[in-house]
Amino acid sequence: MSEEDSVPLPAGTGQPKGLLEQMEELMAALNADLSALGADLQSAGGLGRGPADGGDAA
Repeated sequence: MSEEDSVPLPAGTGQPKGLLEQMEELMAALNADLSALGADLQSAGGLGRGPADGGDAA
């Protein structure tokens, strides 16, 4: 059994992706998720408005 037999191929492609390409895709997905989360937080009233920000606790 060769090394090529033990490396799974990504679905739908003829060659395995390189580590750099995989990391770039993961970073792009993470950036998109963080952008969406930031937009959701801003539309919900902004950052730092939760109970943990030390607001009026008395």
